[in-house]
Amino acid sequence: MSKTVIGSDGKSRCHWCVATPQYIEYHDTEWGFPVCDDDRLFEKLSLESFQSGLSWRTILTKRENFRSAFHQFDFNKIASFTESDIERLLKDEGIVRHRGKIEAVINNAQRTQELVKQEGSLASFIWRYEPANQNTKPQDISTSQESIALSKELKKMGWKFVGPTTVYAFMQAMGLVNDHSEGCVFKSKVEQARNSFQRPKS
Repeated sequence: MSKTVIGSDGKSRCHWCVATPQYIEYHDTEWGFPVCDDDRLFEKLSLESFQSGLSWRTILTKRENFRSAFHQFDFNKIASFTESDIERLLKDEGIVRHRGKIEAVINNAQRTQELVKQEGSLASFIWRYEPANQNTKPQDISTSQESIALSKELKKMGWKFVGPTTVYAFMQAMGLVNDHSEGCVFKSKVEQARNSFQRPKS
């Protein structure tokens, strides 16, 4: 099966874009482009944890609702959420109402505060797990040596809902790996962005 598909604009894209029109904008403007903003990194880790057992399409459709419900994923604000906030979120039909995942986001916000105090930023910690050699990576994988290591370290710090598959999807989206298919016109655009990207330092 071809790993790319030709869109109505004549551009070749990763084949998963055909699932919904929403995917095209997400694919073209976000997926794989490197990110160093702590709130955006925390948002993506949180949304990936909500996706567990669901489709990204479901989460993407509700993303603005999630952002509103979780104060734009400002982890300093989320860290102070109380039981009343959990009850509020469990009544919010615009998000995925799963108590365990909601509590995990709050817990992970608190762990992020601790990590930032220790490392300087979430970004400086996360980007240490960027694979050194991406040209030897097998295609169509759902985990990697780096995602397994990052997942293990996050769990050791007390994070929840951050398994290796969740973490790998996060790494794909935030630009730590360039998993656009060969033949996708955005693969080179992402690589250019990665080449000019200033990796965060502690």
